[in-house]
Amino acid sequence: MAALADRIKQWGAELGFQAVGIADVDLSAAEGRLADWLGMGWHGEMDYMARHGALRARPAQLVPGTLRVISCRMDYLQDVPATVAEELHDRRGAYIARYARGRDYHKVMRGRLQKLCDRIGAEAGPFAYRAFADSAPVMEVELAARAGIGWRGKHTLLLDRQGSWFFLGEIYCDLPLVCDSEKENHCGTCERCIEICPTQAITAPYRLDARRCISYLTIEHKSAIPEELRPLIGNRVYGCDDCQLACPWNGFARPSDEKDFQTRNGLDHATLVELFGWSAEEFDRKMQGSPIRRIGYERWLRNLAVGLGNAPASDEVRNALKKRKDHSSLLVREHVLWALERHGVAA
Repeated sequence: MAALADRIKQWGAELGFQAVGIADVDLSAAEGRLADWLGMGWHGEMDYMARHGALRARPAQLVPGTLRVISCRMDYLQDVPATVAEELHDRRGAYIARYARGRDYHKVMRGRLQKLCDRIGAEAGPFAYRAFADSAPVMEVELAARAGIGWRGKHTLLLDRQGSWFFLGEIYCDLPLVCDSEKENHCGTCERCIEICPTQAITAPYRLDARRCISYLTIEHKSAIPEELRPLIGNRVYGCDDCQLACPWNGFARPSDEKDFQTRNGLDHATLVELFGWSAEEFDRKMQGSPIRRIGYERWLRNLAVGLGNAPASDEVRNALKKRKDHSSLLVREHVLWALERHGVAA
C-alpha cells in the first residue's frame, strides 16, 4: 500500500495535479467545530450546509466502504497578482475572482480525477471509489490538511508555501493506503487576511461568518444584499480575492499553464458598464462553460448594480443604471434604485 500510494502521487503529477496526498476518514475532531459554526447560523442561506452537516464529517457514511481519501490540488493562477490596492484601484472595472475567469473548474477537476481513478484501476486492479469536485458534502480543506498537501490558513482556506491559488478535489476509496502526515502551520503571527477583509467576515483566526463574506454575498446569497454591506463590496461583482492577495505566501505562487483556466471574455479587464449592458442572451452565451453562469442573469445584474453604485459618478454610469430601473425583476430594481440614489438620482 505504501508503494501504491507513491505511484498514485506520481500518476497524479503526470495528469496535471500539483499535489496529491492521502488521509484517513476520522474527522471527529472537525465535526464539533462544524456543528458550532452551523449553530451560529454563519452559513447564511446555504441551507445545504445544515442539511448535510454531520455527513460532511463522516466520509464512510457518505460513501460506504470508504477507508481513505485521496486529496488532489490543481493550480489555477494565470498571472502575477498585484496588491489588493493595485488590483482594485480602478473602481470602474468589474472585479471577478480569479478562479471564475476561465472554464468551470468543476468540469476540469472531475475529468482529471476520473482519469486518475482509471489509472489506479488499470494498474492496481478494480477498487470502489467516488470522485468529488466541490460537488457533495465533503470537508475538502480539512481532508486536504490531513492529507498533508497544505495547512488551514487563518482565512479558512488551504495554504502551502506556494500560496492558495488552487482547486481541491477528492477521491473516496476502499484502498487501505498509507496516510500522509499533516503539515506544520506556517501562518505564525500574521493576520493580514483578517485585517484586509472589506466586510470583516473573518471574525477571528479560522472563524468565518459567511453572511458577511463578499464571495458568499455575490455568489451563494440569493436575495437582496444587506444595504449596510453594499458600499463595502466596492466593484467586486463575483467573488473576492482580497484575503489571498494579502497573504505573504501567495508571493511565491507560480502561474499555472492549464489552458482551461485562461481568462475568457476579457473578464480580467471588463468594465462594470460593459458587463451591465449584456442582455440575458449574451450572458447565457458568454458564460457557457463558466462557473459564473450558475448564479443566473438576475443575480449577475444585482451584483453589477452594487458595483455601479460604488463606482465614480459619471453620466455613463448613471445612464447605464437608468436603463435598468424598470427591470422586470424586483431584486434588480431594488439594487439599481439604491445605486442611482448613491449618484444623486431620485427614484
